[in-house]
Amino acid sequence: MEYIVFALVICAFLLVIFGLEWNRSRKEEKQFVRKLYEDYEKLSDKKYALERFVRMGSYFERHSEEGQLDDITWNDLGMDDIFKRMNYTLSAAGEEYLYYTLRTPKQNKQELEHFEEVIAYFGEHPDERVRIQLEARKLGYTGKYSLYDYLDNLNYLGERTNSRHLIGNLLFLPLIGLLWVNFSVAILGITVLTIYNIVSYFKEKGEIDPYITSFAYIIRLLDICDELGKTSVPVCAEEWEKMREHRKRIQGIRRNSFWVMSPTRGNSSGDIISMFMDYIRMVFHVDLIKFNSMLRVLRGHIEDVDSLIGTVGYLETAIAVWEFRQSLQNGYCMPEFVNHRCLEMKQGYHPLLEKPVKNSIATENGVLLTGSNASGKSTFLKTVAVNAILAQSIHTCTAESYRAPLFYLYSSMALRDDMSSGESYYIVEIKALKRILDAAAEGQRPVLCFVDEVLRGTNTVERIAASTQILKSLSGNGILCFAATHDIELTELLANDFDNYHFEEEVREGDVVFNYRLQTGKAVTRNAIRLLELMGYDKGIIDRAYSQAEHFVQTGHWT
Repeated sequence: MEYIVFALVICAFLLVIFGLEWNRSRKEEKQFVRKLYEDYEKLSDKKYALERFVRMGSYFERHSEEGQLDDITWNDLGMDDIFKRMNYTLSAAGEEYLYYTLRTPKQNKQELEHFEEVIAYFGEHPDERVRIQLEARKLGYTGKYSLYDYLDNLNYLGERTNSRHLIGNLLFLPLIGLLWVNFSVAILGITVLTIYNIVSYFKEKGEIDPYITSFAYIIRLLDICDELGKTSVPVCAEEWEKMREHRKRIQGIRRNSFWVMSPTRGNSSGDIISMFMDYIRMVFHVDLIKFNSMLRVLRGHIEDVDSLIGTVGYLETAIAVWEFRQSLQNGYCMPEFVNHRCLEMKQGYHPLLEKPVKNSIATENGVLLTGSNASGKSTFLKTVAVNAILAQSIHTCTAESYRAPLFYLYSSMALRDDMSSGESYYIVEIKALKRILDAAAEGQRPVLCFVDEVLRGTNTVERIAASTQILKSLSGNGILCFAATHDIELTELLANDFDNYHFEEEVREGDVVFNYRLQTGKAVTRNAIRLLELMGYDKGIIDRAYSQAEHFVQTGHWT
């Protein structure tokens, strides 16, 4: 009787624990769903492990296209931070596709128009949006590596066959039959074969275990594609048809996948059934046999998996863009694309600034910016560049309006010495500028480029001479250049090729005040020496600097 009471107490305890855990999970799920419906505009607070973020571009690397942003431009403009700002995705497929989207400015208006239709649909249909987000959450992530890291390394597994496993299993049949003839020999044979199978099992298990993560992700991908297929999204009819087609081709990978994908496989949980199943795997290699058959299916359908990732990623990216728009407290607009060289942006701002100073620009020529350090030149260049990228990638601009043609985009702004190759800053800089000139010379598409302090890595005389000629080359019909410089001489030398704008500052009560407002014309204030004075430099240094500068202004010669 005592044993029965004890067993009932244990069962009751387990039921309570199970009930509490189930209730906690349900509560968390409800809170998450409520957040998707009501708090979608809150800023993303994702944490990024370094190893995972390094592989964020795996989908992008696999899908090379004309007009994609190169590494120099991406890094110059701090696009990693822009990506993090708008990454509302819930799966590895979603965030890798979002990264790819930002690095692939579209060169086709129809693609952007369709993307806008999908964004608008999810904004107007919250139930469908949340359903897709919940499925994406189930899909989840692949750990610190991208799925493509696993797919690209499948060849390392070599050609695998099940012959040895099947022969090993078939050998049990005559040994079992031998039990009625010679029991001792049969038992010895069964024991030796079992030990051999177990030893060889662990050797091969170590080879395939790293790939189980990718197989599990693909199974989950197929499962959520099944669920998405039950959701009606009329605007995505083409994507749905493509998803059904590719899902059908790879369905075979799921058959009997439990033997490989079971979460209790080899986890030493202590559960009797799990332990029994593990022994079945060790002795008869059923998971190795199934893994090899799954591998054969996968090797023949890598492109189908890639297509499903792209479809799910596309849907998540559209939803992430909608949520990004809702989070923009300073407003946004959809861009207008034209067929002639121009760039018009009204009240534009950088999306990472909480309290930005908005500026407007309208030009059909290149723009030359002058002004002192910290006056706003670089931020303005980045504001225009980022908005041009967002316009062509996610059909969204952080501005009141934006109007321009479809461009190829390049920059040369935040360069540094390349220690690994031993190249000086100047060599790195002229290579960066040369790639822009080469892109413009090809003439496939208008080029929009941004240059901050052209040729700062060399002496004044040669810098001004070379900068003049390079910037003249960046002012042709097929290119629109925004450049910032401290060399005021360039405003005169390039007066016929560039529109002059500037930022200025004021010295008030011993302090420097920047208003960050874009002004027409070239900079007229000279406060560099004044700033030395404010920082407490010796009066003799200040006086001699003023005198020397004034002499140069009057005579054109240095004393």
